[in-house]
Amino acid sequence: MVSSIVLQYTELLRAGEYDLWVRLREVLEGQGLDPDRTIVVDLLAGGPDHEDGQVISADGRVFKFSLFYDREVEDGAQNAVLHGWTDITDRWRTGSRAGLTEGAFAWMAQLEEQS
Repeated sequence: MVSSIVLQYTELLRAGEYDLWVRLREVLEGQGLDPDRTIVVDLLAGGPDHEDGQVISADGRVFKFSLFYDREVEDGAQNAVLHGWTDITDRWRTGSRAGLTEGAFAWMAQLEEQS
C-alpha cells in the first residue's frame, strides 16, 4: 500500500507552488528526470540547512539526494543546491525507506496499468 507521504509529495512535486517544490522540479530536470513522471518517496529535513530526499524515475531507477539552502532567508529554497545525487537502484531494499519505496513502486505500477 502506498503511503500518504508518497502521494502528497508526488503531487507537490508536480503542482506545488512553494519555492522548495519549484526548485526540486528544476533540479530533477537538470538530472534528466521528468517531474511529471517521477515519484517522490520522501523529502524531509536532514538538518538545519538541507532536505534529504529519495525519488523514483519513470524508468524505475531510485535516487537519493540532499538539497542545501538557507532556511533563514525568505527565498532561500529558490537557490537550493543539489548534493549527493546517488543512484541506489541496486540497494534501496536495505535502506531506511525500503517500505516507502516498495509502496511507491506498487503505486507506480497501478498508474501505468491505468494509462
